[in-house]
Amino acid sequence: MTKPAPILFPKDFLWGCATSAYQIEGSPLADGAGPSVWHRFSHTPGRVQDGDTADVTCDHYRRWESDVDLMHSLGLNSYRFSIAWGRVLPEGTGRINAAGLDFYERLVDRLLSRGIQPMVTLFHWDLPAALDDRGGWLNRDIAQWFAEYADVMFRRLDDRVNYWTTLNEPWVVADGGYMHGVLAPGHRNIFEAPRAAHHLMMAHGAAVQAYRATGRNKIGLVVNIEPKYAASQSDADCAATRRAEAYMNRQYLEPALLGSYPEELHEVFGEAWPQWPAADLRLIKQPLDYIGVNYYTRAVVRSDPTSWPLKATTVKQKQHTHMETGWEVYPQGLVDTLLWIKDQYGNPPVYITENGACFFDPPQVEGPVLEDPLRVDYLRKHITAVHTAMQRGADIRGYFAWSLFDNFEWAFGFSKRFGIVHMNYETLKRTLKSSAHFYSKVIASNGAALTE
Repeated sequence: MTKPAPILFPKDFLWGCATSAYQIEGSPLADGAGPSVWHRFSHTPGRVQDGDTADVTCDHYRRWESDVDLMHSLGLNSYRFSIAWGRVLPEGTGRINAAGLDFYERLVDRLLSRGIQPMVTLFHWDLPAALDDRGGWLNRDIAQWFAEYADVMFRRLDDRVNYWTTLNEPWVVADGGYMHGVLAPGHRNIFEAPRAAHHLMMAHGAAVQAYRATGRNKIGLVVNIEPKYAASQSDADCAATRRAEAYMNRQYLEPALLGSYPEELHEVFGEAWPQWPAADLRLIKQPLDYIGVNYYTRAVVRSDPTSWPLKATTVKQKQHTHMETGWEVYPQGLVDTLLWIKDQYGNPPVYITENGACFFDPPQVEGPVLEDPLRVDYLRKHITAVHTAMQRGADIRGYFAWSLFDNFEWAFGFSKRFGIVHMNYETLKRTLKSSAHFYSKVIASNGAALTE
């Protein structure tokens, strides 16, 4: 049997893990922080599975020093994390909370002292509740509120942070938070969803403008891409697939990179789709240094006139492995996604800012390592997929596994585990999974361990 050719990534490739503030920090109101919409949402009965909240979660707010040392022990050369907007600006605008700003400065300094490059996400869904009281993402003024907050962070940390991200997955905020009501702030309104999405993108543009005025490094946008494949070649299934792809994927990439929205959104939203001023689209389309891609799965789509609002549903592929979330494991989808971005948008620099898998892990671990072979297999195949896309010309600069820790998985609470480090939520003990050891070997070998 012929041994596969060794896989090697460029020497300056970023190898990291990703987290978000509300999911791992805990202590959401500590030291003068203002509450977020997620603090409110999770404390509302019936909103989160099992009544879970992130009041403690991984307690990273108090254990950040040892957590950074753990990252260093794994060999990470980058770490993607988010800022809790309300820690820095408790009312969302105006008064700066020095204790919150100092926390992130200490975190950045410790990362750098361990040879780990920070990649900072400014918004990962935890909007200050004070701004939600003023309309949140439905208020056009939020673009400037966000730019004000972003400017505070840039001025404090840009001398040490080389990679900034404006938004993480705006589709999730608009779809889950305003269209279907399953995520904070919990609205269900087809007229609100496109407004929220548009104002998210305006905020992105305004923050990039603010960065260009003072920043010296790189700034980008992170989108979640779920490639859509037609269940058949019928006209109805192909049209449904185009609607689904426009709604989830192109609704955010096209205004950011091309300055326009997909035509299919008129069909999706009907009378709820507004006419946007040309000046808004000019604000949104700012020169970017990179695109962050979060990839987990694909969708095979068929027409379904009864399914609101896309008139499309996903067909489960029963012969494939699925995660605890019901998501299909499909590494080829990552290759297809990266080549689509290359061909469709002029091959911009891309970082895989999230990629990972949720499989069952027990709540407690006996012994020094938790074996998680399905997650190891997922990482092996998806990192190999990244290399395949690079071999075919895609400009990929780094890979971040989701997630460093098991954590508060939004409306799923603590029922779903994505971490390469196991979290015992009673004792807060961190235990490496075999996926962490595997990923560490991939990093140390710059990819060669993928074919061992």
